[in-house]
Amino acid sequence: MKTLKLRIKDKHSKVLNQLASEVNFVWNYVNDLCFKHLQRTGKFFSAFDIAKYTAGASKLLHLHSQTIQAITEELVLRRKQFKKAKLKWRVSNPHSAKKSLGWIPFKKTAIKYQHGQVKYGNHWFSLWDSYGLSKYNVKTGAFVQDSRGRWYVCLVVDSSTTLTKLAPNVVTKRWSLSKAEVSRSVGIDLGLKDFATLSNGKKIAAQRTYRKYEQKLGIAQRARHKKRVKAIHAKIKHIRNNHLHQESTALVKNYAAIFVGNINAKSLAKTKLAKSVLDAGWTMFRTLLKYKCENAGVWFEEVNESYTTQTCSCCGSRDSSPKGRAGLGMREWTCVQCGTLHDRDVNAAKNILALGHERLAEGILALGY
Repeated sequence: MKTLKLRIKDKHSKVLNQLASEVNFVWNYVNDLCFKHLQRTGKFFSAFDIAKYTAGASKLLHLHSQTIQAITEELVLRRKQFKKAKLKWRVSNPHSAKKSLGWIPFKKTAIKYQHGQVKYGNHWFSLWDSYGLSKYNVKTGAFVQDSRGRWYVCLVVDSSTTLTKLAPNVVTKRWSLSKAEVSRSVGIDLGLKDFATLSNGKKIAAQRTYRKYEQKLGIAQRARHKKRVKAIHAKIKHIRNNHLHQESTALVKNYAAIFVGNINAKSLAKTKLAKSVLDAGWTMFRTLLKYKCENAGVWFEEVNESYTTQTCSCCGSRDSSPKGRAGLGMREWTCVQCGTLHDRDVNAAKNILALGHERLAEGILALGY
């Protein structure tokens, strides 16, 4: 399963905004209904229980019955996820600071694709089909709106045909990597000075996209040009995403096994390094690597990177390595035990690669190979 995101032409914004307002109405009605039922009985409504209260609503609204069902299922799911008796209201007022971004969920039977257009209800929506939707089997999806008011359709499609072709290779590579494939494995140390350092010595430069546009963003914010602020944020996001996609795709194409450190971005985002950490996009990069490796039949593992910077990749000594915040400025160091001169990040990447190979060996033994 994978998700395709396609841009809908702006001429349909008025219709989609109206549909999104009706979605918000249904969400708020169901949200209030569930809360009042909980107050009266002390029990939660299930999506099945809610269905009899929303039956026939599609005749009064412009929404498909499958959309109303998807809204109730989403509300029940999020209520359980966040462990709340009542969720936030969805605001439709375009002048409100709390306005909710447009969202129109649907299921397979609610839409139809033909000649570069998607039909929902009685409306045909033109879009830029860069994927060739006719080749895919759509499972579910949603119309979504971004902060600039632009609309997209996100479709969850079945890629089982592709996965079936790759599945035998995936199994083979995961448990019987050849010597040639082991030599094409790489360890990756994520950082801030350089975005990523590979165990073979190659380094991926940091983009620092937010830093480049920080001054322009500040000027627009002080001038209260909301549209300009949103446009700059969108540009930063697109540049960052493009960089992460390009680098992750290149790694998947060039290596048979990829091991990356499990650096905790969430914790570091609470420190003084927050801007740089969030701008780097480590978590998204690992997510991209994971699903691209699965599709390409490449081994992917996240390993515990504790002490990978401090440990000599040649002899395992930690006597002379940089430690703690005081050692962050040491980019190179010499091991007192074996005399090897290390680049701090390359050494960490080599240790991550070694840990990945150890996990690979343990997995083979565990399966009895």
